[in-house]
Amino acid sequence: MSGADEPELAVGADAFTERGAGLEVAVVGAGAVGATAAYDLASEGADVTLYDRESVASDATGRAAGICYDAFADGLDAEIANGALERFRAFSGDDTFPFVECPYVWLAREDDADRADAIREQVRHMQDNDVVAFEMDGDALGERFAALRTDDIAVAGVAGGAGYTDPARYTACLAAAATGAGATLETDTPVEVRTDPPRVVRPDGAVHEVDAVLVAAGSRTKALLADAGLSIAMKPYRVQALVADGDLAEPMCYDATGDFYLRPHPDGFLAGDGTEEREADPDAYDRGADPNFAADLSERLTHRVPTVADSDLERAWAGLCTATPDRDPLVGALEDGLYVATGFQGHGFMRAPAIGERIAEEILGGSGIDAFDPTRFDGDETFDVVEGMTLDRD
Repeated sequence: MSGADEPELAVGADAFTERGAGLEVAVVGAGAVGATAAYDLASEGADVTLYDRESVASDATGRAAGICYDAFADGLDAEIANGALERFRAFSGDDTFPFVECPYVWLAREDDADRADAIREQVRHMQDNDVVAFEMDGDALGERFAALRTDDIAVAGVAGGAGYTDPARYTACLAAAATGAGATLETDTPVEVRTDPPRVVRPDGAVHEVDAVLVAAGSRTKALLADAGLSIAMKPYRVQALVADGDLAEPMCYDATGDFYLRPHPDGFLAGDGTEEREADPDAYDRGADPNFAADLSERLTHRVPTVADSDLERAWAGLCTATPDRDPLVGALEDGLYVATGFQGHGFMRAPAIGERIAEEILGGSGIDAFDPTRFDGDETFDVVEGMTLDRD
């Protein structure tokens, strides 16, 4: 996308104020967060170069599920998710990328009292935070969503502020919009990060010295920073998903007892689980799904959504998410002129429009997100990888 094909995104009245004039920034990683930050920085007049070792959305973003919701019990998480949803809606369109409004349901079965209680508590907290969410029993859920089997449901939460989109198209759109705002896109360009002064080193050895470097390279962020002599408390972990044909119009659903999620997809439906709770190697992990992944997931899917029985598998794959000790991301300044955005526990894409905006604001001299301050850890912490989609964080 370039030239006449560059999308014109909807922006606020205070955009393009040139607050970044004279500021030179290198963004490493052309995934959803990096492309969004590059767009926001370039829109404020900063001289931005967006680097990626491969292509736009070629790594974790291109393998993401594209589920977006604000159903978080924590106030800060809900605020960020709501901000992201507002930008997804504002940016989407016929000439950019689709955003499909779709309710989000999370549920627990009758023999799962602990998770059922957790859902009830979550819904109360969400309502306290002005999130549009409410509780349903199995009968009410079945009346609202005919596609779901609900005779074994103890309780469900339903969030109205939700939808889904194509992560690769969103990111391509934002990267193109960034170049339209004056940024330079350098794909197929693996760079090294250096500090004091902040700079990147291109493959040919050329040094690009800048005022600020943002490393938003997903699972490779840790290695990039380690080469610069910096350690962060983050571990990549492998997850799996599939697309199959089948009849599903709504809702998006997370079966907490069955431990899987699914959403409508243009080819039928997208579903996933398969989290490996151990650290993965970003350069050596298996990008294909495990041989039994689709078959193992199929029985649980068919139980919850009978209309997808006998669906044909279109494709299955694996990607990487990133974990931190407290399961909050690392977003902000590591040291003078060096910024990071990683550790999203599988929620990175759905937060990207807001996180990109927030980290751009910090680079421009504004305040960061205190709870996500990457310096809250020393970087040598020992911690277990824990699945991101669990009830205490939804």
